[in-house]
Amino acid sequence: MPSGSSGPSFPCVEAHAARESRILASSSKSRISPETRSSASSNSGPEPPYSRPSPTSYKVYHHSEPLPLVYAPSLPEFDIAYETWGELSPSKDNVVLLHTGLSASSHAASSELNPSEGWWEKFIGPGKALDTNHFYIICTNVLGGCYGSTGPSSKDPATGQPYGTRFPILSIFDMVRAQFCLLDHLGIKEIYASVGSSMGAMQSLAAGWLYPERVGKVVSISGTARSSPSAIAMRYAQRSVLMADPNWNNGFYYDGLPPHTGMKLARQIATITYRSGPEWDLRFGRKLREIPEIEQVQYADPSGRKLPRTPALCPDFLIETYLDYQGEQFCLKYDANSLIYISKAMDLFELTSSAISSLHLTPPSARTSPPPLPPSVAAHPQSPAHDAYHMTLSHSKSHPPPPNPPPHLPDLAEGLRPLANTPTLILGVQSDILFPVEQQREVADALRLTGNQMVRYYELGGVWGHDTFLLDVQNVGGAIRGFLS
Repeated sequence: MPSGSSGPSFPCVEAHAARESRILASSSKSRISPETRSSASSNSGPEPPYSRPSPTSYKVYHHSEPLPLVYAPSLPEFDIAYETWGELSPSKDNVVLLHTGLSASSHAASSELNPSEGWWEKFIGPGKALDTNHFYIICTNVLGGCYGSTGPSSKDPATGQPYGTRFPILSIFDMVRAQFCLLDHLGIKEIYASVGSSMGAMQSLAAGWLYPERVGKVVSISGTARSSPSAIAMRYAQRSVLMADPNWNNGFYYDGLPPHTGMKLARQIATITYRSGPEWDLRFGRKLREIPEIEQVQYADPSGRKLPRTPALCPDFLIETYLDYQGEQFCLKYDANSLIYISKAMDLFELTSSAISSLHLTPPSARTSPPPLPPSVAAHPQSPAHDAYHMTLSHSKSHPPPPNPPPHLPDLAEGLRPLANTPTLILGVQSDILFPVEQQREVADALRLTGNQMVRYYELGGVWGHDTFLLDVQNVGGAIRGFLS
C-alpha cells in the first residue's frame, strides 16, 4: 500500500452499502399508500420491478379453484400472467405454447400492449421461427414467478400478507398444469406445439408427458429430462449465497430491504454457467479494465525500480467487470424467493419411471391420434400432401448411438413412454456447460427406445454456450421453423 494512503478501498464491497443506502433513501421519500403504489408506473417508485408489475402490459387469468400440487396440498387459487401474438384460428388449432426460462417474464416479444423488445424478439413474428402468420403464440410467466403470476411475493389470501417461504414447494408439473388451466379457460383443447428452452425445455417435455392427446408436437431446446448433479450443484450454490444474505430473513423481507447482495452474487454464479470458456476467451481474453486517468499513478519501490500496474482485488479483468455488471443489473429486478423456488423445481425435475413412481403420478397413455398438420398443409383437405407430411415427420433424424449409454437410460425411456407417439425436436449445444449436450442426446435416445420414430435431434456448434437459444437465430430458429412447418 502506498505511503500516506488512508487505507485500502474496495469499491466492489462498498457498492453493496451504497445500493442499500439508495434503497432506504428512495423508500423514505416514497411513503405512499398501497393504492397509490399499485397504480404507479412500472418504471417508478422504490420497489423492485417484481413488486410492481404492470398489468396493463399483459393479461391475467385468475383461477379460483384449488390447483393440486405434487409436493404440497393444493394451492387455493392463483393468477397466471400471459401475453399472445398472432391470430387464434376459428377452430383454435394453431396454438403454440411457449415456455420461459427461470427468470423470464411473459414478454417474449413486442406487442401493442408492450412495444418494448421481448426476450425472444427475433424468434417471434411474421416469417420467423414462431410464425405469427400461421400460429397463435401464448407465453406465460410461470407459477412461482414474480411478473404477474402467483408466487412467493404474492399475497396469501388467508393472511393478506406475502406468502414468503410459506409458499408451497413447486414442481415443473405444477407450472404446466397451471398453464393448461389457462388453456381450458381460453377454450383451447389442443395445442399445435409446446416449445421451450432451458427450464422451458423441461416444461415442454412435461406438457407432452402430462397431456399427450392435447400436445401435438414438442420442442425441447438446451434442456433435460433429468436434472444432473452438476446443474443441481450450480443452482444450490446460487441459493446458498442468496439465503446467506441477512436481508433474506428466512424469506420474509417484503416490508424491508431485499437480499440484494445475495441476489447479485447468485446472478454472477449463474452467468458463468450461461456462456462458455471459449466465448470468454474470444470476448474478453485476459484484458484488464481501463484505469481512469485520475487513478493512473506510477509507483516505484525504495530502490527506484518502477512497479507494474497494481492488481486490484475488486474487478480488474474485463470478465470480472462483466460479471459485476450482470449481477448489479439483476439484483433488484427479480424476487429472491422466486429464484429459490423455481430453481429448486428445476432440480427436482426427473422423468425416469422410478422418479415418476416415487411422486405417485400415473403416466398417461401415449398419443393415439395422428400428429397435427401444419397450417400450410391443413389448408388443403384430403390432399396427398397429408401422407407426404406424415412420411417426412416419421423420418427420425439419426445420430450415433451412445457408445456407453448411461445406466439410467432404460429407466428414462420407460418414463418417457407417454411421449412415444409425439413428434419431438431436441436441440443441444456442444458448448453448453449448464445443460451439457449429453443430456439432450439421452432424451433423444430414450424417446427412440420408446419406439418414437418422429424424433429430430440436432447438435449446434458455436461458443455461446447455454445462451445459444437466445442468440443463434439462424440455426435455432431455422430448426424450429422447419419442424413446425
